[in-house]
Amino acid sequence: MTGSSLHLRDATADDLSAIVEIYNASIPQRIATADLKPVSVQSRRAWFEAHTPYHRPLWVAETKQHQVAGWLSFSSFYGRAAYNATVEIGVYVRPECRRQGIARTLLTRAVNEGSLYDLRTLLAYVFAHNSSSLRLFEQAGFTEWGYLPCVAELDGIERDLAILGKRLRPCSG
Repeated sequence: MTGSSLHLRDATADDLSAIVEIYNASIPQRIATADLKPVSVQSRRAWFEAHTPYHRPLWVAETKQHQVAGWLSFSSFYGRAAYNATVEIGVYVRPECRRQGIARTLLTRAVNEGSLYDLRTLLAYVFAHNSSSLRLFEQAGFTEWGYLPCVAELDGIERDLAILGKRLRPCSG
């Protein structure tokens, strides 16, 4: 599947169940999220409502068959006003749609359009054993800004977390 066969759009409330389904599908693999058990649509409602098309977008990639194949979110970083121009990127793809360029298409749009939302810095938290995601973000111009050894425990195994970052414009200070 190529970017041209996808329609990227702002998520609507009708997409929340598909977004949660895609997210929950990533949990058992233990490479994309620190959640250990599936989340419910209800538990994600406040998170969903914190995203708006004008401030912290949540985009879905929809196939020609109108199936949500993946999504990308911009989430506030650290919750203090001085960090308003910095966001954490989350990107997830339906298992049967992986390796088809969907995550790359979403991430490319985030990099290209991030400054339209007054953003200067994009961050990604990626488990160090998730080589596919590390490669995806590196190909999008992200570099490692931090490394936290053994900060997560997944099925009795301590895992490292890489913090990746990308500036959308040069630092002014």
